[in-house]
Amino acid sequence: MLTQIGRYWAPIADGRLECQICPRLCHLKEGQRGMCFVRMRQDNAVVLDTYGRSSGFCIDPIEKKPLNHFYPGTPVLSFGTAGCNLACKFCQNHDMSKSRETDILTEQASPQQLANVAAANNIKSIAYTYNDPVIFLEYAVDIAKACRKKGVKSVAVTAGYIEPEPRIEFFDHMDAANVDLKAFTEEFYFKLAGAHLQPVLDTLEYLVHHTDVWVEITTLLIPGSNDSTKEIKQMSEWICTKLSPDVPLHFTAFHPDFRMLDTPPTPIETLLKARHIAQETGLNHVYIGNAHHKAAQSSYCQGCGACVIGRDWHALSEWGLTDFGACTTCGTLFPGRISGPPGKWGRKRQKVRIANFE
Repeated sequence: MLTQIGRYWAPIADGRLECQICPRLCHLKEGQRGMCFVRMRQDNAVVLDTYGRSSGFCIDPIEKKPLNHFYPGTPVLSFGTAGCNLACKFCQNHDMSKSRETDILTEQASPQQLANVAAANNIKSIAYTYNDPVIFLEYAVDIAKACRKKGVKSVAVTAGYIEPEPRIEFFDHMDAANVDLKAFTEEFYFKLAGAHLQPVLDTLEYLVHHTDVWVEITTLLIPGSNDSTKEIKQMSEWICTKLSPDVPLHFTAFHPDFRMLDTPPTPIETLLKARHIAQETGLNHVYIGNAHHKAAQSSYCQGCGACVIGRDWHALSEWGLTDFGACTTCGTLFPGRISGPPGKWGRKRQKVRIANFE
């Protein structure tokens, strides 16, 4: 078993060690694991026992993360480990995030190896995804450092459930983040995710106002749980006023999974209604996901309304931006990270073995 001494922990008065990565603040006896499963007390320290190991690697379109304003059309090398610091009853990656077995981590890769593979194969970025990278902070940060030296970007797909001090270090090494804002009520977070809302809001405000990280937000709409007009309007107003009207928001469709198999899938009408509410509230870039609707997945200039990036699922079609990200019709700057012509990766998903890919 590979282990790495972790950061952000401290002894407490009763002899246990407090893990200070996330708001759970797990108190650990010798040999005990935190709620995330992968951070544990060993030899009087908190260690990460999944360092250097993954459940697998895929090359995806960046739009799948989803990130619609971050180097559109480019490939991203995606991977995750095991465990999670939330307890979502609706988790759609539960085979990895809820795993209590480290034998699912069949692939090994050092940070330098991953950076070399990405750079040598013209992969624009690496995404820490499938399970939350907050819990494997040390591994993610080391990969991001190696990638930055090679000109490869780092993308965090995260629930944003992290304490203030590690938040600074973690996001200092990220170039983009898609933050999963699961709902806009404390009741939902407590009952369906086993967590709290405020730390996620704090993370979002920190990212938008105190870092250069490009931020997009995803909310999985679950029928009867977080899809009311009132909640969607309140959330959209908060994003608009507390963050920025230019922060992209993705409403994605739920499908029955894990411990919510009796909940019906989200109708596309619910997604489109949520998108309309968010737009009426003042958000400039609102998308739907896990459903096919080209018009609601494409990007539009907030200056003249022209379609500047057409999307059909994850494949790009129309392109109306200059190499510097300005609308070719009216010259309005499109918010995001645009550099040169769009990528041509398309919608394909390619599984890879790192050992055979260099």
